[in-house]
Amino acid sequence: MNSEITIKDFSQHLFWDVDLATFDLEKHHVHMIQKVLEYGKMSDWNLLKSFYGLDKIKEVSLNLRSLDAVTLSFLSTIFNIDKSEFRCYKHRQLVQNYWNS
Repeated sequence: MNSEITIKDFSQHLFWDVDLATFDLEKHHVHMIQKVLEYGKMSDWNLLKSFYGLDKIKEVSLNLRSLDAVTLSFLSTIFNIDKSEFRCYKHRQLVQNYWNS
């Protein structure tokens, strides 16, 4: 992990719902990774890789309950893992969508 990276290095639009004074990158790693994956820019992705490493990002992303389809495809390609291995993919298959049926 690169300890020189701080929350202020990431795009500020990611943290509209977070108190930056109390946000800890280590303690809130799941929240941080999900925010950057779904709403971050490519520069945020590069910072995320530098700070946590691909193994940690992979571990967290495999267990997230929700990811949008584009992010899921991106991660599936980056990690060379079938989409069905992701928890969010399995969860989506279990939940019926009444609005688009």
